[in-house]
Amino acid sequence: MGWGDLGAFGEPSKETPNLDQMAAEGMLFLDFYTANPLCSPSRAALLTGRLPVRNGFYTTNGHARNAYTPQDIVGGIPDSELLLPELLKKAGYTNKIIGKWHLGHRPQFHPLKHGFDEWFGSPNCHFGPYDGRERPNIPMYRDWEMVGRYYEDFKIDLKTGEANLTQLYLQEALDFISKQQASQQPFFLYWAIDATHAPVYASKQFLGTSQRGLYGDAVREIDDSIGKILKHLQQLGISESTFVFFTSDNGAALISAPKQGGSNGPFLCGKQTTFEGGMREPAIAWWPGHIPAGGVSHQLGSVMDLFSTSLSLAGLQPPSDRQIDGIDLLPVMLQGKLIDRPIFYYRGNELMAVRAGLYKAHYWTWSNSWEEHSKGIDFCPGQSVAGVTTHTQEEHTYLPLLFHLGRDPGEKYPLSFASEEYQRAMERISGLVQQHKATLVPGQPQLNVCDQAVMNWAPPGCEKLGKCLKAPESDPQKCSWPH
Repeated sequence: MGWGDLGAFGEPSKETPNLDQMAAEGMLFLDFYTANPLCSPSRAALLTGRLPVRNGFYTTNGHARNAYTPQDIVGGIPDSELLLPELLKKAGYTNKIIGKWHLGHRPQFHPLKHGFDEWFGSPNCHFGPYDGRERPNIPMYRDWEMVGRYYEDFKIDLKTGEANLTQLYLQEALDFISKQQASQQPFFLYWAIDATHAPVYASKQFLGTSQRGLYGDAVREIDDSIGKILKHLQQLGISESTFVFFTSDNGAALISAPKQGGSNGPFLCGKQTTFEGGMREPAIAWWPGHIPAGGVSHQLGSVMDLFSTSLSLAGLQPPSDRQIDGIDLLPVMLQGKLIDRPIFYYRGNELMAVRAGLYKAHYWTWSNSWEEHSKGIDFCPGQSVAGVTTHTQEEHTYLPLLFHLGRDPGEKYPLSFASEEYQRAMERISGLVQQHKATLVPGQPQLNVCDQAVMNWAPPGCEKLGKCLKAPESDPQKCSWPH
């Protein structure tokens, strides 16, 4: 979902009344970022509080390549990483994930082995349908075992876009919250729905209701569901003791636009890129009675901050034996403070850009290759900026491209290298980069090896359902990452 997809962020059709109300009752973050312009690494960053280059969710198979966890990936979240739910357990929390996990699908990477107590959802995205010979359909899990597969038992109609998955995920959330409240049990719910990821879907009652087509229908259903979750917390009398945060894992996928892609507002490009459209996210914090209503913050925030902030709320300290990139946002939300910190924009193993204050310096630029672009793959449709949205990997290490995001949020007008403003801003950013690189210890890359034998052929529970498929011989290969 993109920065420009919500009414509160200026989307003209104003079809997100519940999220807009959430913003009116809470705090809007206008400068909030994901840790990567792709799904899996950003989720790994959210749950570990660490950049993907530290937690292993990157590849070294090619320079500055985006990588994620498709069915044939061998890697996943390492045991050495400490996830938010593992730490919250120490404070007596019950933890549930609903929806897309995407941190590895082999048994050792199962969310219940990494701190979650319950799971209803899928290890991968809802791609398909597949034939069960070349590749299997993706499984859906309840806790330890699969309960069916997408397209077979959990229908998604690719012609109409109809699927009732968001409704299933909503009911799971309401039931879990009710159960925890009844037992007076503190809880952490990670509600990771994926209806706005292509192939986009919505349930029957929302189909055809948006001015924005099927993508808008999906957004409207997500908005409606969040409204129901917040209302449920209020009806149970626990809204003042429950902190809720809404954001996205990466910018809208403009490659799927206009029919299946969202809006990144005034920002350049989208998912897969380290321009603002790929990494700046809609973000809303809600905690009635604590966060003052109607707040708007220009704090530079990151999904990794949700790790540190959640630990702080639970009265816990972040682990001291590793570098944590997230910061505690409670002073920002409760006292209106601003904390000076940079944002690092990574693509794979490369630091592409850095933001400090209102300045953003690009050390590398790349949208995607000419070869991919000539096939119609375009991450910046209608947004070509000469020398900026490059189709070859361009290094600017010795003379970074610098933008003032206050005056130029669309990254169209690089500052003059000769200007005093450029010299002053780059002096500060260069120091931050040197400090960052001097202390960076990259994790073991998890997204280098692919093997068809590790796909979801026979997940736990498949025997009971008669859904096991025969895996091919193991044949590990280096994964190919074109972007």
